[in-house]
Amino acid sequence: MKPTLVVMAAGTGNRYGGLKQVEPVGPNGETLIDYTIYDAVGAGFGKLVFVIQKDWAEIFKQKISGKFERCLDVCYTYQEISSCPDGFKLSRNRRKPWGTGHAVLTAGQAVKEPFAVITADDSYGHNAFKIIADYLSSAQMLGCDNHAMVGYVLRNTLSEHGYVSRAVCQCSPQMLLDSIVERTKISPAAEAPVYVEQSGKTFPLTGDEIVSMNFWGFQPSIFDSLQSQFNEFLGRCGDDPETEFFLPAAINNLIAADKIRVKVLKTADHWFGITYRRDRISAVKNISKLIEEGIYPEKLW
Repeated sequence: MKPTLVVMAAGTGNRYGGLKQVEPVGPNGETLIDYTIYDAVGAGFGKLVFVIQKDWAEIFKQKISGKFERCLDVCYTYQEISSCPDGFKLSRNRRKPWGTGHAVLTAGQAVKEPFAVITADDSYGHNAFKIIADYLSSAQMLGCDNHAMVGYVLRNTLSEHGYVSRAVCQCSPQMLLDSIVERTKISPAAEAPVYVEQSGKTFPLTGDEIVSMNFWGFQPSIFDSLQSQFNEFLGRCGDDPETEFFLPAAINNLIAADKIRVKVLKTADHWFGITYRRDRISAVKNISKLIEEGIYPEKLW
């Protein structure tokens, strides 16, 4: 059975100031998702599940996802603020969905097989898709509590135009994930990246740290594990209109409780994405270079 690819595309793009998922970066108006799906098809994925907001469904299908339906099984699930357990009283001040962990839970209604998770506004690298697809299709993943994550070198994932959020990983000698901590403000610096706390205090990083870019490989059993974490999260933080249910934090809790194992699949690929307006210019240049190198054809679809 071919693995499924879940694409989280319900983010509001606050720092970008618009629906960055539909921004063209290729010579024929292709978006980053176009190149991502091209890589996924080449790696052996057989089904797509897009997690989007209902308000964007028409424009998303028209501009992005409709073209994939002739070569893949394409499904949609909707991440809404109200997608919470029965009995939870939603705060009137809540204006946005509950974050990446919630997005994965939303996809559960459409996924029954091993699957990978990515975000829609990132380019993960051609080889990274092959690595995760091979793992999801292999005997190494037997056992419902065995999962995986593509690990990137921090210096290969930074933006030139501002801070980024990265989940910094600690791994065992066997490359099993021991812990993962979300750092929401990492900025490039002259010598090495720095992490900036809310107080403004900075802490140096080496740039060689392994980080998560939310490129995960899961067994379907992860949905029950995440649901229990989400229920606990809402009990603690459900009244806060801004807090999010981060996927790395939920995974870290499950590892700490010895409920799951996560294999870290390290890649030397360079990430690029669209976080800020100026990132689009860099993305266009990167795509153009990859076309010149023969990684992508001039016209994808």
